[in-house]
Amino acid sequence: MLSWRRWHAQLIDHVILMTGALFMTLPVYSLFAATTHGPGSPMKPRLDLGNSTLENYGTFLTSSSGFSGDITALAMVWNSFVLGAGFAGLKVLLSLLAAYALIYFRVKFASAIFAILLLTLMLPLESRFLPTFDVVAGLGLVNTRAGLILPLVASGLGTLFFRQFLLTVPDTLLESSRLDGAGPWKFFKDILLPLSLPTAGALFLVSFVTGWNQYLWPVIVTSEESTYTVVRGMQFFGRASLPGLMLASLAILPPALLVILFQRQVIKGLFDGSH
Repeated sequence: MLSWRRWHAQLIDHVILMTGALFMTLPVYSLFAATTHGPGSPMKPRLDLGNSTLENYGTFLTSSSGFSGDITALAMVWNSFVLGAGFAGLKVLLSLLAAYALIYFRVKFASAIFAILLLTLMLPLESRFLPTFDVVAGLGLVNTRAGLILPLVASGLGTLFFRQFLLTVPDTLLESSRLDGAGPWKFFKDILLPLSLPTAGALFLVSFVTGWNQYLWPVIVTSEESTYTVVRGMQFFGRASLPGLMLASLAILPPALLVILFQRQVIKGLFDGSH
């Protein structure tokens, strides 16, 4: 009787999960299905697949776009990838180093500094764009990848994640490394960095998706069509055109693949990284 009840409960749980997954993926599928039909078909979400998938995407990915013809869909994907990966990688590195300094070095007013970092979480990212653009323009970084990435890498949330994790690292590891003659850099590189990889992986994935989907900051700091990202391309082509729908399908693909492939690492880093 108990096994039947358990099986029945598991069946209900799986039905609920599959129903939720269907509701979440159906709009994405209908969007992709609309891009598989010929250019003359009405551009609206649909469930039937067409026979022009390879032709549509092959032509769109390699053909020049924009008013000046300086950008292709592949270049937009590459620009989005560089923005997402650079934003996420530098955010993880800077957050880990900041947390390491606050925990393991005798920094004056460390608690006050950490409190100020947490206060930045109360400010929306968009509220800092105008003064940040003034600094970027003064440094001559407008229309550059450095201007796109560097102003966004500081993260109070990332520092909080790593600080809470480093507080759980046993002090015996630090004492053992000192007895072995290891300096601060060797202790960080050989001990703390490997232990922090699950947390770093989780923060990298979340930050990559944030950078990939960023729209307002690229609009502010770049004006050349060669720097267009996928999200900007969607706005340029519009939502009711075949190129716009294909770009929307491409915009979903890389973040979705990362989440699917590394979901176990993300869960481990967010909830189990301290063990």
